[in-house]
Amino acid sequence: MNMPAISLAAVSGRRQQTLEIAAEIEQRGFSGIYCPSMGDCVALCQSIASVTNEITFGTSVQPIYFRNPEDLAATAAFIHEISNGRFRLGIGVTHGPVHQRLGITPGKPLADIRDYVTAMEQAASHHGELPPIVLATLRRKMVELSVDISAGAVWANASRNDFNNSVADIPDDVQNSDFFIGNMIPTVIDPDREAGAARNRKTLQGYVALPNYRNYWKQAGYVEEMEGIEAALNDGDRERVLTCMTDAWLSNATLYGSQDEVREGVEEWFDQGCKTPILVPSSTSGGQMHAIQELFDCFS
Repeated sequence: MNMPAISLAAVSGRRQQTLEIAAEIEQRGFSGIYCPSMGDCVALCQSIASVTNEITFGTSVQPIYFRNPEDLAATAAFIHEISNGRFRLGIGVTHGPVHQRLGITPGKPLADIRDYVTAMEQAASHHGELPPIVLATLRRKMVELSVDISAGAVWANASRNDFNNSVADIPDDVQNSDFFIGNMIPTVIDPDREAGAARNRKTLQGYVALPNYRNYWKQAGYVEEMEGIEAALNDGDRERVLTCMTDAWLSNATLYGSQDEVREGVEEWFDQGCKTPILVPSSTSGGQMHAIQELFDCFS
């Protein structure tokens, strides 16, 4: 059985428990641990380096506007060295609402990412070898940039039915190398598919409010759904937004259902060219730790 990776975040009051979970993820044979930007994902990765021995881990992703590139290069080089090369540094521009909340004025994403990577590479002469850098991506231009300047591409909430088309933007020789190709997939394990779908709709409700995601999903074939969501957003009708998030769309952007259905869905992601499916666990009956235990049971 192909094993997926797991998304792991540390929240206040549960940080030590999170590290214990990281060690158990490794012991259970999952393929990786990837830490989202909530909390301090770089600090979490530094700690994971010390409580694990073999598993690959990384940020998915660290927003570039949060840290000076030389500062991040110093920390990334440190984690790279102490982990014996197991660390992957995922970086991205994050989303408009985050920029607004923090008072950040971003530039153009492609140019900002390119400049940031260049600055990190220049800083490496002072701080040591950098880990492989992976770019958060969604559409073609960022995929092409990831091939040009980095060691991988990671999506979030990509559409399974269209993922092979996204991967096709990566040259075959790059695909066949150790170039990272991953996707963060909201996942709920519950034999009550309706309950699982409702939980994933709640997870993605914020994403469908973002124009760049709606444009991506239109490209993936969900024009009617996204136009319906746009109309509902314009009317301020949140309930109608949820009804526009159809089962057909949701089942391609997320995983939910019984253990067998989730395992089959993971295999389909591998078949679509995703080398590292990263399961982002939620539960209909508990929080992150409970959801991770459900993943453990599913892939035991």
